[in-house]
Amino acid sequence: MRLVLVGPPGAGKGTQAEYIAAHLAVPKISTGDIFRANVSQGTPLGIEAKRYMDAGHLVPDEVTINMVRDRLAEPDAADGFLLDGFPRTVPQASALDKLLADLGTALDLVMELVVDDDEVIRRLSGRRTCRGCGKIWHIEFDPTTKDDVCDRCGSELFQRDDDKAETIANRLVEYTEKTAPLVDFYGAQGKLVGIDATGPVEDVTDRAIEALRSYGS
Repeated sequence: MRLVLVGPPGAGKGTQAEYIAAHLAVPKISTGDIFRANVSQGTPLGIEAKRYMDAGHLVPDEVTINMVRDRLAEPDAADGFLLDGFPRTVPQASALDKLLADLGTALDLVMELVVDDDEVIRRLSGRRTCRGCGKIWHIEFDPTTKDDVCDRCGSELFQRDDDKAETIANRLVEYTEKTAPLVDFYGAQGKLVGIDATGPVEDVTDRAIEALRSYGS
């Protein structure tokens, strides 16, 4: 199966991508992994991407898409894959359709993890990161024994700027403007299925797998 996972920040895409890819026995492919691999290996695309990143600029779609093309052409993706973090915009989705057509295939399904803004803010704003070992705790879902102190190493916990409510709200606005239109794009193709992404991780995974079974996978 060739699957794309979409959803707002805090929807649990990374976690669910791991479980769903394992269930399907296909590689989980994230743009973050692709970028790191290309940069660390010093590929021509990695060198080009690093030039933009070092200058503080976004990597152009063309470079990203070419990296995705190279990754999808690898043998382990021949029988299917799960894309996490790409596409993020309708132009990227159109480019992905063309890329797959060039490879003689197409997407089977796009799964949207559905969660409202209040839940996203609750999930992300409650995270606390250890200054010592880097472990991430949560004041509600995974609290430490003593406030603001890491149970693992005893170091101070802090809230990253990315996890502050105002930053999350801005990210949600950006998601609504740039990524949410993918729902309409893939819905028009008849490839979209929505999954309730609230509740325990295991419940969300069960819903996703049940949706895949209904699809015939």
